[in-house]
Amino acid sequence: MAIKKYFTREQRTTVVYGILCIVVVLVILQLWLLVATMNAYLGGDATVVWPALAASVICFLLNLGLLRYLYAMER
Repeated sequence: MAIKKYFTREQRTTVVYGILCIVVVLVILQLWLLVATMNAYLGGDATVVWPALAASVICFLLNLGLLRYLYAMER
């Protein structure tokens, strides 16, 4: 038998604030990646496009995973 532990309101609020901070950092990282990649591409260096795309996709997947965790926490 699995015993499901429910979080109190204060614990859920702390977890949500922590996840929100991580999401903000990841979004800022993605914006920085976009600006740096566009700057390099317009400067004639096309070698950074694919690695930046891979890093951006990883950030997106991390954000998606955090969102799924929030939905699972509410159940």
